[in-house]
Amino acid sequence: MQAAVFFLLSVASVVWLSPPLALAAGIFMAVTIGSYQAARVQKASKFLLQASVVGLGFGMHFGQGWAATPAGFFFAGVTLFCTLALGALIGRLPTGESPARTPLPSRPAICGGSAIAAVGAAIHADKEAMTVALATVFTLNAVALFLFPPIGELLELSQHQFGLWSAIAIHDTSSVVGAAAKYGDEALQIATTVKLTRALWILPLVAVIGMRQSQHGGKVSIPWFVFLFVGAAGLRQALPDAHATFDHLKQLARIGLTLTLFFIGSTMSKQAMRKIGVKPMLQGTLLWLLVSSLTLIAVRL
Repeated sequence: MQAAVFFLLSVASVVWLSPPLALAAGIFMAVTIGSYQAARVQKASKFLLQASVVGLGFGMHFGQGWAATPAGFFFAGVTLFCTLALGALIGRLPTGESPARTPLPSRPAICGGSAIAAVGAAIHADKEAMTVALATVFTLNAVALFLFPPIGELLELSQHQFGLWSAIAIHDTSSVVGAAAKYGDEALQIATTVKLTRALWILPLVAVIGMRQSQHGGKVSIPWFVFLFVGAAGLRQALPDAHATFDHLKQLARIGLTLTLFFIGSTMSKQAMRKIGVKPMLQGTLLWLLVSSLTLIAVRL
């Protein structure tokens, strides 16, 4: 029974399900009929996660993002480190989770699922922490996609202001593009460009988080796949004629990441979910609300 359900949901994750639905399907399976081959699935999910991160690199436009707005790179950097500082403060609230073992603060800092994948693998984050972080980011993405445009209109934000705000305060690229497209063409162009510059900070983020982990007695780990991620982005920049091929590889990586989310969710246990509780998700939501509010104030100055 477990094997059949696992196979069918795996196929559904590849063919039909979106990332949040794939994660939800995995968790639903885990809490209803139990996990299937949890140890093997965990090993497979780790490899698939890293491979998917590398594949996502083929969709990055490092040169384009830097050439279009150097200021956006530094603005993204400032908000990144401010978010990490806020995340460290919020992380001091009691959750039962070690600050060095969760990728939550990186989520609103860079780009949602990709940042969680890179940082989580680099610090060997607990799968429970990964699941909470991923569930949080997908929920907040959905909220921001529908909530940001009306707020922008209510506050009479310019196209430029809304583009900056959505690029920094919304996590996932698809939600950034969706919200900005609703607001206007100029907002879409600015949001897309600044969002690209945020992705440039993945490698230094992993290095900083790795150093922080070492201060907690852990091993500094900047894994091989992060360098391959940067190499993949460099290949896209160096070989413009191959962009169609790179886009296909990026799409395969997104499918792989979706399947990974199902794998991660399917290995959750009722005991682990009870142990985690709702506090980490509440902390992630609080961090996102603070970052969104402070960014909104900054773009209106």
